[in-house]
Amino acid sequence: MKFHQLSWTERLREMVTQGHLSVADQALFTANYDAVNEQMIENYVTSYRLPEGVVPNLVVNGQTYMVPMVTEEPSVIAAAANGARMIGLGSGVKAEILNRQMIGQVLIHDADFELVVDYMQAHQDELVNLGNAAHPSMAARGGGLTDIRVRDLGAGYVSVDLLVDTKAAMGANVVNTMAEAVANDLRKRDLGQVTMAILSNLATESLVKATVAIPFSSLVKGDFSGQQIADQIMIASEFSQRDPYRATTENKGLMNGIDAAVMASGNDWRAIEAGVHAYASHTGQYRGLTTWSITDEHLLGELIIPLPVGIVGGSIGIVPLVKANQRMLAIESAEELAQVIAGVGLAQNLAALRALVTNGIQAGHMALQMKSLAIAVGATTEEIPVVVEKLKHAVHADMQTAQEILDKVRN
Repeated sequence: MKFHQLSWTERLREMVTQGHLSVADQALFTANYDAVNEQMIENYVTSYRLPEGVVPNLVVNGQTYMVPMVTEEPSVIAAAANGARMIGLGSGVKAEILNRQMIGQVLIHDADFELVVDYMQAHQDELVNLGNAAHPSMAARGGGLTDIRVRDLGAGYVSVDLLVDTKAAMGANVVNTMAEAVANDLRKRDLGQVTMAILSNLATESLVKATVAIPFSSLVKGDFSGQQIADQIMIASEFSQRDPYRATTENKGLMNGIDAAVMASGNDWRAIEAGVHAYASHTGQYRGLTTWSITDEHLLGELIIPLPVGIVGGSIGIVPLVKANQRMLAIESAEELAQVIAGVGLAQNLAALRALVTNGIQAGHMALQMKSLAIAVGATTEEIPVVVEKLKHAVHADMQTAQEILDKVRN
């Protein structure tokens, strides 16, 4: 039998026989078995779990949210919570949905652009109806295919773009189904060679905007005044607009928080990652996605990103923790979820920049990293605080030092 035809227990047994797993590994994999997870993916062997924490105090559009976040990286949730605290001392996050439609593409080569445009203009309504007929339940909910556009990619390459309102869902399957229906029609026309039909993860028609106005007094840290910190954050922001090397790191930090919130919501964080980073280049240069400026004793932050998230569909309805997270977050629409996630991004970025322009990122990060070191060398839950405390006073807080400290604690 082929590997994918084996049962779960047979797969583990085969992996032990071939030397890919030890007997102890097999026991660990077995202990983390989940029947629902087994049905979700192919060649299932075990469930790889990540920690979940919360940001308890994020204010968005006047409402305070407890935001679940899933991440294995120390300091991400602490930073987001700290950023949310500072934002809450002002007027909170103001967020709005700029648009909310997904994009599907029918890609044609060896095409005459003008011929394709003429056909689309003549048959627009017919093709819209055809797309909606492929997924009638979406149209019944007030969504569905709303518009078709054509883009000339040069050298005989053309993209027929479908704009689809997916309502409460992220809607990848809906968009793909509609795109394939339209593609099947276009294959019958003498317009060129239809290569494929697929959604685009560059969701420029599903943008959310979030802004904050933070009083200087909320930024004070040690010997640094709020004005000083605001000035330095504005300068740091300018670097990310001018230099793609800095922008990449800044956006990675921004996505630390966004990804964690997206994962906790059951949405496709890989799709969000791809779309957000592509959008960072929409001006022709890769730039930081947040901008910071100063006016009237306030630090102003702005973030505009594509966030085509949903509250139904995909794995959302079959993973119990996702449903629990939705109840915790108490959101009522996909639009509200997108606004909250954008707020997390601003909070994350604010905390990171404030740390960078004052004591540096490592000061706060290393305190949490020491806990990871203690865990990595095998410290028990009772031993971890002791090891961490001693690491704080060590010349080098590294794996070797942590192991030496643990050995002394146990002896």
